[in-house]
Amino acid sequence: MSPHRHPQRNQGEVTPDLAIQMLKDGNRRYVTNTERVDHGAAHVSLVEEHVPVAAILACADARVGAERLFDQLPGDLFMVRVAGNVFSEYGLASLEYAVDALGVPLIMVLGHTNCGAVTAAVQVVEQEVHLPGRLHVLIDALEPSVLRARERQPEDMIDTTSRINVMRQVDRIGSLSPMIAAAIEAGATKVIGGMYDMKSGEVDFMGEVTE
Repeated sequence: MSPHRHPQRNQGEVTPDLAIQMLKDGNRRYVTNTERVDHGAAHVSLVEEHVPVAAILACADARVGAERLFDQLPGDLFMVRVAGNVFSEYGLASLEYAVDALGVPLIMVLGHTNCGAVTAAVQVVEQEVHLPGRLHVLIDALEPSVLRARERQPEDMIDTTSRINVMRQVDRIGSLSPMIAAAIEAGATKVIGGMYDMKSGEVDFMGEVTE
């Protein structure tokens, strides 16, 4: 397929399971350096319709570009990004928009290794480090994941906290949004977690909300 040509899709055409497989296949291409998309030539202006296959709540880290690591075309991924891949009311409203207005069949919460926000949260909780400005807002959102990780006494506190945080956000999406919960119950949408390894490039696909 030409990197300039975007497939025409209708809402409902891509099922949740197919969307997951599309992301898995794209990540495999990324890891093996067999990407189908020339990201330097795939212009957003060439996408006539906005029918994304997934909405992704990802970290704001500049090294985590979901379109590239899942090898997707412009228009395929609806992105919500914030440090630590946690969401506010604005983020949740954005995900609801993706489900209700755009009909996305999949929501993924995407964390990553060596996350600076998670590292800072661990330092605040474990070492009582003080952070300036509004950074305490992010720490408040991440602290429950740090505390859950500490109960496990893991060898790698950062990685364990990051994974717990991903699945905690997955659970919150399903529990805090009746709209998304209804889409999950109807089988129209799935909510899953993902953990991006910045060394290998691989994404570990994690559990989903089932009700």
